[in-house]
Amino acid sequence: MPNLKDLKNRIASVKSTRKITKAMQMVAAAKLRRAQDAAEAARPYAERFNAVMASLAASVGDSDSAPRLLAGTGSDDVHLLVVLTAERGLCGGFNSNIVKLAKARADELKAKGKTVKILTVGKKGREQLKRDYADLFVGHVDLSEVKRIGYANAQEIARDILGRFDNGEFDVATIFYATFQSVISQTPTAQQIIPASYETEGDDAAEDGTATLYDYEPDEEAILADLLPRGVATQIFAALLENGASEQGARMSAMDNATRNAGEMIDKLTIEYNRSRQAVITNELIEIISGAEAL
Repeated sequence: MPNLKDLKNRIASVKSTRKITKAMQMVAAAKLRRAQDAAEAARPYAERFNAVMASLAASVGDSDSAPRLLAGTGSDDVHLLVVLTAERGLCGGFNSNIVKLAKARADELKAKGKTVKILTVGKKGREQLKRDYADLFVGHVDLSEVKRIGYANAQEIARDILGRFDNGEFDVATIFYATFQSVISQTPTAQQIIPASYETEGDDAAEDGTATLYDYEPDEEAILADLLPRGVATQIFAALLENGASEQGARMSAMDNATRNAGEMIDKLTIEYNRSRQAVITNELIEIISGAEAL
């Protein structure tokens, strides 16, 4: 049984920890507002961009003149997995859930005899993946010095990926990130970006079921050749924004739970301290009374 001094020191230590977790919760809440606004503001543009690209891709079809970013290399033997995680921890299962999804995809592809390569964005994902997949790493993007994620960061990552694709290093590229739903819900997501895959949205359909027709100038192939690289950067930027909001939401939730747990531990330790103190006082009284009766 710990003595009174040990219990008192432990209570003080847990109180200090609670102050830290409470401060981190408040900081995450402040950052979450900005990150959530940025992610939600980017969604309409990304959705509309994808709708236009889907229309262009449908008009080009599988013709020989279709850009390689749309048509692909004609093979799917080599897969590049781009894993987007945070640079810092203390955010619950945010990083682990993304890594878990990437690991499952890597194992699935390897079971089919495919070659897997991994490009990591974020230190925490790399730390978890290197235990079992270090031999699959082909690169890493460090964003630890970036105070606020911008489109320029997404362009840098996109240039790296596109350069590898042009050099024939892979056939299919997929990004892994977390889609922000709420403070307590972040959904791990896998999205193929090369070859580009666009689903036709209902926005381009009229109420009577007929699709809206567009005339493009120059032709669709020329427009796609210019827009597809931007589309890769746009998808990566949207994923980074979703990740940023998800990270702050997960950290806010994790720190709130840690603060609550610290409070409960303080209560239990205080009760134990009071009981131990009462037992010490009782023993001292018994000794005094016994000594008086002996006299």
